This record gives sequence, structure tokens and C-alpha cells, in this order.
Amino acid sequence: MRTSKCHFVELRGIRYHVREWGAPGDGPTIFLLHGWADVSATFQFLADALGPGWHLVAPDWRGFGRSDRCGDAYWFPDYLADLDALLRVLQPHGEVDLVGHSMGGNIACTYAGVRPGRVRKVVAMDAFGLPDSAAVEAPGRFEKWLNQLAAPDGFRSHPDLESFARRLMRDNPRLDEAKAGFLAEHLTESDGEGGFRPAIDAAHRNVNPVLYRRAEVEACWRRVAADVLWLVQADPTWRRRFGIDDESYREAGACFRRFSELEISDSGHNMHHDQPAAVAAAIARFLGKSS
Repeated sequence: MRTSKCHFVELRGIRYHVREWGAPGDGPTIFLLHGWADVSATFQFLADALGPGWHLVAPDWRGFGRSDRCGDAYWFPDYLADLDALLRVLQPHGEVDLVGHSMGGNIACTYAGVRPGRVRKVVAMDAFGLPDSAAVEAPGRFEKWLNQLAAPDGFRSHPDLESFARRLMRDNPRLDEAKAGFLAEHLTESDGEGGFRPAIDAAHRNVNPVLYRRAEVEACWRRVAADVLWLVQADPTWRRRFGIDDESYREAGACFRRFSELEISDSGHNMHHDQPAAVAAAIARFLGKSS
């Protein structure tokens, strides 16, 4: 297992936890952006598959893992601003390569459109946005959000890491015991009573009261100057479950000027866990280096 080193940086008044495999000069630098309910360490299997010829940088997003919690609300634009601040600290000059999974992939694609001169290439794993929200949803969403703020709900604790690992294996049958055990160790924190709970600020569970405007996201995608690769499951069930039908999916890909996609077979949503070798090979080819 490739060893990583961790440190903290101050970004916009928030103490951010950053994990790095290798160091500048060891090879090309990639910024790895994790998805919702994940942490930086969940890229370990991908780091192992890529090997030592890469410098990999992965933050824990605000409110996840070991990064600071931020009150009772989280907003998507803050992830863009946090990424922008992180890049100013760790790679202040030149273009960067971004690899993101799920929420992290959506952040990467949007950021590449907001800062088109800053990003060279983007790899997005199962990151296709959300369906458009209708204006009529607004009152109910605001009401639900206010109710959740008034009566916060936390995450269920597990008596031990083995229990959490078994839950991960139920959610993803492709995980073996070794991988599930590693993920359980890094995805949890002490609950203060001898058990373990997800290392996530419970406020992340609250509904987002700000409606998702897909047209605005697609406008950002159309500004992307970078080469973009979408890695997707062969089975479209996941994206359809989130309301992205085939037509919306094709329209999304058409937003990017230089777009390609590759199916990762025998994989679920967490393809960097299920098929890290295939994902690493695709990333290496796309970024112009043999792994």
C-alpha cells in the first residue's frame, strides 16, 4: 500500500485536511476530489494502482473527514471557492489536472468552466449533475430545511469498525474484507461512547434549500476549455435513479468542447474501489502518462 502523508492548510478561515501521496517532483500532480460522504483516504486503492510516478493531492471537503465543520449549512459554491483557495496554496501557477468522483467530479467540471484558464484536463467518475428543479418545489424545500435546522438528526453509530465494514460490504458487494476494513477505519470517527459514526458533519444530511438549476450548470460546462473524460458505469441504473435520463445525459456530454467517455465494466458507483486498475489505466492514458 502506497504511503500517504497528511497535513492541514488554512483555506478561507477553515482548517482543511489534505492527504498527499508523493511530493512535487515525483511525477505529474493530480488533485483528487472525493464525493459526498467520502474522505481523501478513499482514493488509496487508486493511488496504489497508479503507482509511485505520480504526485497525488486529495483534500477532505469541509465538513468531511478531518476538515473543519462549518455550522449547520453547506453550499455548493463554497466547494468551488475552497478548491480555488487550495490551488492558490499548493499549485499557484499554471494549469492543473483534476480527477473527481461523484460530487467531486461535479465540482471539478463546474470549476473548469468557472476558471477555464486554470484547468488542463478533467476526469469525472460518475458525475453527471442532477435533474433540473422546478420553481414550485421551493416552498416545500425551504420548509423542510427549516424543520431540519430546528431538529438536527445525527448519524447512527456502530459498535465497532467491523460492523461498519459489514455495512459497507452490504452497500457494495464488490468490496472484499480488506478494502472494507480500510475504508471503515478512514470513514469513521469516535462517537465518544466507544462506538464509531461516519466522519461527516450531520448538517450534510439536510436538504439543500437552493434549487438546482441545470441550465446554469450546463452554462458553466460550455465554458470548459479543458479536455474532459467521463468514466461511467456500464449499467446506467445509477444515473437514472437520480433522474438523469439518456437524453439529459447526452445533452450534458455535448456541453463540453473536447469530451470523451469510457465505460468501466463490472463496477458500481465507486469505481475507484471496484476497478482501481482500470480507472488508473484510463487516467494515465488520458493525462498522457503510462502508469
